[in-house]
Amino acid sequence: MRLIARYARELADTYEIVTVWDEKTQREQTSKTDPHIATLSRRHPAAIWFERKMHDDFGIVIDDAFDNRPMVHQERFPKGVHPMQKSFHENSIEEADYMPYKYEAIGGDGVFEVAVGPIHAGIIEPGHFQFSQAGEDILHQEVRHFYKYRAIEKMLEGKTLEEAKPVIERISGNESIAYQSAWRDIVLEATGTQLPEANRRYHALLLEMERLIHHLTDLGFIPNDAGFGAALAFASRLAEEARRMLRTLCGHRFGFGAIDFEAHTLVREVFLAYLEALEKEVAFFEAWILDIPSLWDRFDTTGILKKEKAVKYDTVGVVARASGLGLDCRNNDFYRAHGFQMQIQQSADVSARFMVRLKEVQNSITMMRHFSMDRCEGVTPGSAKDGTYEAFVESSLGELYMSVTLQNGVIDRFFVRDPSFMNWQALHLMMPNNIIADFPLINKSCDLSYAGNDL
Repeated sequence: MRLIARYARELADTYEIVTVWDEKTQREQTSKTDPHIATLSRRHPAAIWFERKMHDDFGIVIDDAFDNRPMVHQERFPKGVHPMQKSFHENSIEEADYMPYKYEAIGGDGVFEVAVGPIHAGIIEPGHFQFSQAGEDILHQEVRHFYKYRAIEKMLEGKTLEEAKPVIERISGNESIAYQSAWRDIVLEATGTQLPEANRRYHALLLEMERLIHHLTDLGFIPNDAGFGAALAFASRLAEEARRMLRTLCGHRFGFGAIDFEAHTLVREVFLAYLEALEKEVAFFEAWILDIPSLWDRFDTTGILKKEKAVKYDTVGVVARASGLGLDCRNNDFYRAHGFQMQIQQSADVSARFMVRLKEVQNSITMMRHFSMDRCEGVTPGSAKDGTYEAFVESSLGELYMSVTLQNGVIDRFFVRDPSFMNWQALHLMMPNNIIADFPLINKSCDLSYAGNDL
């Protein structure tokens, strides 16, 4: 089975541990006075981040775990404070004495450590990368995030679904429409509302526009990190034009507020003309890039994630599909009827991840032609019923999972698993047999979200 998520929820007398698999969901109880659960990380290594977060958030002890270090608790976070417990109501906490974080390291003659981050140039969110090096060769890498700990899960407790939406759509700026789409599906399920076909097509069109923007951005940055800046200039222009079109469609360049239940009119002729022009630009870009042998010398065999490792670490999205896995939430009757085709590569390297994105851009253009409509009507959802509701959406980065438990009409537990939460944990597998100068290239080929992890 494929692991999707693992999280805790506080009940009256116990903690409930929810483990979501692709085939089933398991629930188990543990005492609140002495909470213990068995680790899943021996068979599913990506479970360790879920389990470390559970311990920091709730104080639940993970038995037999191979890593018990704090994760969202940073070096001055006080011991014994677990902010997701219902009893925690503080607006601030006092810093404790500094406790160094012990990074993984490989010893040996001539082996040294290289620290990158957590502060980076430009506008990148904070994230730390610790390398064990033998000269230029990477021996090992450890990824560490969670520097902001924005308390989003706690913040949304007690809010209605409508009140929660402005926060949810800003969790990860490059997946705003995907997060809103998951929120929409939960609203529809909780209220028993059916979304008309035209509205569903309009929302799917916006989601493909978001995917298009971020794939175009990556198609420029990946060659740029291999020293070919002309690709970045060309693809950035296309991405900027796509952002302006998204603003025309929904009123915001990043899609904030795009997914709603209102009526919308699409100037279909203008949009189809834009798609036709974009298709020609992408075709030119493809022919141009494919004819640069020196670029592919850098892409080919760089940052390989073998299929068996992609399976073991439960990867999703472009990272998984470039390693030969057919995983995509859009692989259903609705999307296939509108032109969806799964894009899979087998070489599992930077070149594969680049080509998956390029082919998905072309497929998104095809789908958006089918999704385009003249108008969709407004819908009024009813009152939300108490219960636990789930949603799965294929964001530009991969499978996004969201779960909301409502009690007395408001949120009792909000949980979301960004696709990057899985894929970051597989990044270190791509580093051995590469040099440290290839790290930015490999990292960008995965296009992982920092903010999507740091709830």
